[in-house]
Amino acid sequence: MGTVYVVSDHGKMVKEDQALCFYSRDGSSRKIFIHRTDRIIIIGSVAITSNALKLIMRHKVDTVFLSKNGRFNGKLEFSDGKNVFLRKKQYDLLENENKKIEIIRSIIRGKIRNQISFMQRINRKNDNVGIERNIREAQKNLSAIEKTSNIDALRGYEGYGSKLFFSSLKENILPEWANFKGRSMHPPKDEVNAVLSFLYTLLLYRIDAAIMIEGLDPYVGYLHTLDYGKRALCFDLIEEYRTSICDTLTCALFNLGILKKSDFIEKDFSSYDDEYPIDSDAREEKIIETEEKIYGIILTKEGLKKVAHQFEEKMHTLIFYPPLNKKISYEKIIIEQIRHFKRVIIGEEAEYKPFVIK
Repeated sequence: MGTVYVVSDHGKMVKEDQALCFYSRDGSSRKIFIHRTDRIIIIGSVAITSNALKLIMRHKVDTVFLSKNGRFNGKLEFSDGKNVFLRKKQYDLLENENKKIEIIRSIIRGKIRNQISFMQRINRKNDNVGIERNIREAQKNLSAIEKTSNIDALRGYEGYGSKLFFSSLKENILPEWANFKGRSMHPPKDEVNAVLSFLYTLLLYRIDAAIMIEGLDPYVGYLHTLDYGKRALCFDLIEEYRTSICDTLTCALFNLGILKKSDFIEKDFSSYDDEYPIDSDAREEKIIETEEKIYGIILTKEGLKKVAHQFEEKMHTLIFYPPLNKKISYEKIIIEQIRHFKRVIIGEEAEYKPFVIK
């Protein structure tokens, strides 16, 4: 059982016997055995026949649709939230200010600790004065979150921590052609941001699937503000893995030469082409108010395949997980952590402890 990626430029997916068969425009084909598949990630444009769709639904295979730039388009999901009592606990906790702050602080603490660990690793190789200064600032930032009970202030510390982290991360990208000036989204302005955004998207929907399986409501988060249609809990629980899974993998992809400059392409994000959408707020601001072209960098089809393959490899990497006192994969760590979060919500455990790399 595993995750199947389909990267397509207008391919077609059909049902053949009890399997799916994907035909590319170039005439190549690929068989997908549905009984061995946990989830399907479709990137780009794919025509799916009704019989193929029925087969996916019969086997209840979660299917995520992403655009070519990695932006989420939609999903098929089959893990209905039937545990109304668990969800009521989630809603009740929204009104419990002290408990909510405790959870938010734990999530941010884990994220900043992981960022500091990675910055220290970078600095051991670079001995860079700027990184050393960022580490000291991040450690002060970490101390500060323990002294405030204001949610907006906690969010501010989280944002400042990320600013320090990304200014250090750029020192760990070795290829001269990969110019990283800081985090940019909607659209990503350079190659590094294109990879970071794509990896965060893949990770987000892995966490989303685990949240749904455990019966939690993905829309009820605490660190991230509630909004119509926003899966805030997914954004909360991704924070502790951003660095350990995505940021470290991004550096490796560039520094080990797995990604080349030819794996990226510049695109005009200001067009209304469905294949290159950006958030409606950003699009409206740029086009209506300035009428300027908006250019961004995305991975090519081959680049997407490379990153998706390496992401799956990373998810199966064995890491020591203290609560079980043994090594397990990142995939299983995410499941264990969400079960732990669930036990905190229902009161079986007192404190949420985020996953922190050593």
